Amino acid sequence: MFTTDVLIIGSGIAGLSLAMKVADFSRVTVVTKKARVDTATNLAQGGIAAVLSDSDSLDSHVRDTLRSGDGLCDERIVRMVVEEGPERVLELMEMGVRFQAGSDGKGLDLGMEGGHSCRRVAHSLDLTGREIERALIEQVEKHGSIEVLEDHLAIDLLVQSKVGAGDKGEERCLGAYVLNRTTGGVEVRQAKVTVLCTGGCGKVYLYTTNPDIATGDGVAMAFRAGARVANLEFVQFHPTCFYNPLAKNFLISEAVRGEGGELVNEQGVAFMQKYDSRGDLATRDAVARGIDAEMKESGADCVYLDLTHRQADFIRDRFPTIYSTCKRYGVDITREPIPVVPAAHYMCGGVQVDEWGQTSIKSLFSLGETASTGLHGANRLASNSLLEAVVFAHRAGIWLKKNWPDISRLPYQEIRGWRVGQARSIEENVLISHNWDQIRRLMWNYVGIVRREKRLQLVRRRIQPIFQEIREHFHDFLLTPDLVELRNIAVVAELIIRSAEYRKESRGLHYMVDYPTHDDARFKRDTVFTRDEQWEKM
Repeated sequence: MFTTDVLIIGSGIAGLSLAMKVADFSRVTVVTKKARVDTATNLAQGGIAAVLSDSDSLDSHVRDTLRSGDGLCDERIVRMVVEEGPERVLELMEMGVRFQAGSDGKGLDLGMEGGHSCRRVAHSLDLTGREIERALIEQVEKHGSIEVLEDHLAIDLLVQSKVGAGDKGEERCLGAYVLNRTTGGVEVRQAKVTVLCTGGCGKVYLYTTNPDIATGDGVAMAFRAGARVANLEFVQFHPTCFYNPLAKNFLISEAVRGEGGELVNEQGVAFMQKYDSRGDLATRDAVARGIDAEMKESGADCVYLDLTHRQADFIRDRFPTIYSTCKRYGVDITREPIPVVPAAHYMCGGVQVDEWGQTSIKSLFSLGETASTGLHGANRLASNSLLEAVVFAHRAGIWLKKNWPDISRLPYQEIRGWRVGQARSIEENVLISHNWDQIRRLMWNYVGIVRREKRLQLVRRRIQPIFQEIREHFHDFLLTPDLVELRNIAVVAELIIRSAEYRKESRGLHYMVDYPTHDDARFKRDTVFTRDEQWEKM
């Protein structure tokens, strides 16, 4: 058994930011299932939204966020995040993050993105996430109290009621069972505080902009442990993923439309004004539905994002990564439009937390995309996710420091090791890959951008035998990383389906053909789900 003070599961912006906040008064262990740079943060192109100029205002950012969230944002949380945001951005700069400076050498070059009423997105060209991750990793590596364990995959949380430890009257998280991918052994990693920062769950869907690590691990583990999860029907599909069979999961940043990019069909005709008065700068839910409708109407495999009216030098300088990647696959974006399709991008729901990042289980926190904080509501405003991560990491750090005298006295428990029983090695990986492919195709076809009640009922019936087979595999075979991730994918897929079935209205990212309007009387509230209570009484 290994012990630490704070166990952080995940190495993106939320996890590394918190590690830096608490390392001065605690021992920190960060476990990440691949390399520390394999995160959604590292792929983030657009930037971080905050009020950083005199032409902007806190009230404006709050209004834009609430409008995007379509009635489900917690306004108290929105205002808190927006007000604390500028200071957190300045802190990132102090840590060494190099945001693009303004042309006059004063202030920052702030980008414009869909749903925003003015320029407020601090960026590092189109590699913002990579730049933030670089700076945070450099800071973490300098700190002697932070241990980073790569190739360690969390399997399940250690909660007192499940591992037979401590006072049965108090449910508390004690750490996690962790699979060491190098040795193949399962380690008991015990901690006084455990923090889930595992990112999103885009790999539940066939087409996604997410990295391969995005298998919903944190949400699945928290749900199995008994924590409340919320709003999992609100899956954000990025409107513009590069359409090329050889280019894996490459998104075309929201900022391209912010700089004048126009969505056009095969005939070169702009179409977004048909679907939303904001046109190409509408929020992501509206743009994704507009593209989906246009493709279905025409039968085309994709639409196009045209930036060719801007000067070639501007395009190459502002979007160097997008330019070079598209060029590598035969598309010169200075001369021709970019073929794009929507793809699963961001989970607006997650493990329900309070304003300090605490879940419904003691000693368990959740941050970043894994969490449901109340900021995003039914649809995330572009570039608010990195902001949310740093604000809540800072707040969790404040809470932990204030309460550390009591937390530090929590005793470590005697915890039994992972039991293998009669499990045997899996000899045919097709058992895993086939189920994985089936789930992702079913989710894409039945629980995508536009939903129907009948399709949701059908997919729930069709997917149940697959879930049962996965449960049997998990107990019959020795653990592999693929098997652990497949189990988590199955849990999250079921939660998305059941959440979508429950919400019989259209709101934000959840569009139901059968119920095309809001039903505020019944559904202007979070969809909360727990392991033990099924649908929690709301």
